[in-house]
Amino acid sequence: MAMVRIARDELFKGKRQAKDFDFGEDTAKVFDDMLGRSIPFYSEIQRMIGEMAADFAVPGTNLYDLGCSTCTTFLQIDPLVARGVKFIGIDYSESMIMKAKEKLAGGAITHPYEVSCSDLNNGISIENASVVIMNLVLQFVRPLRRTRVINEIASGINNDGCLILVEKVLSADSLINRLFIKYYYELKKRNGYSEMEIAQKREALENVLIPYHYFENRDMLVECGFRHCEMFFRWYNFCGMIAVK
Repeated sequence: MAMVRIARDELFKGKRQAKDFDFGEDTAKVFDDMLGRSIPFYSEIQRMIGEMAADFAVPGTNLYDLGCSTCTTFLQIDPLVARGVKFIGIDYSESMIMKAKEKLAGGAITHPYEVSCSDLNNGISIENASVVIMNLVLQFVRPLRRTRVINEIASGINNDGCLILVEKVLSADSLINRLFIKYYYELKKRNGYSEMEIAQKREALENVLIPYHYFENRDMLVECGFRHCEMFFRWYNFCGMIAVK
């Protein structure tokens, strides 16, 4: 099995011209390291996603990862999910899809799969799905398009299927929100990011990553037709939810 080298994330290490964050070639090269060092308990979140996906995935149906990036999730859940489930990965970044294909080709994945480029802001077609995963993705969809995206996902999920949603969230109280952000930046420092890297990435994400409050996400899921919505993970300003149709 071929090994794909994980490059260290140093995108924001030097002084750079201010511009919005993007998921292009430079980001794709270091994205796996970026996630591991930037997302609290990332490996545990992946493990939890795998457990839930295994219990909801039904042979003869599709499992979608929307905003699949480099398809780390598929490799993580492949040993857990029943045979007869097809994996479908969608991401708007061609660079991410190229990296995903490289990883999947060398990762001995056992499920049938397909990955393709598409922008969720333009809508999404979901068919015969028992599981849909959105891991830190909805926050990058333009707010005016989010309800439509969730509606389209709900319409394509079979009864008793689920949407697994992980997001950065806002707190209702401004003081607590500031504290949670401070604790998050302290985590990034512990993981080797400098003050400059943290500040420059924060500025780059300002107009790109737009979080909702937890209750806004929960209410949207319920209004779009999901019967149950439960929080399965919370770490300060990060939240995981599972919604069952």
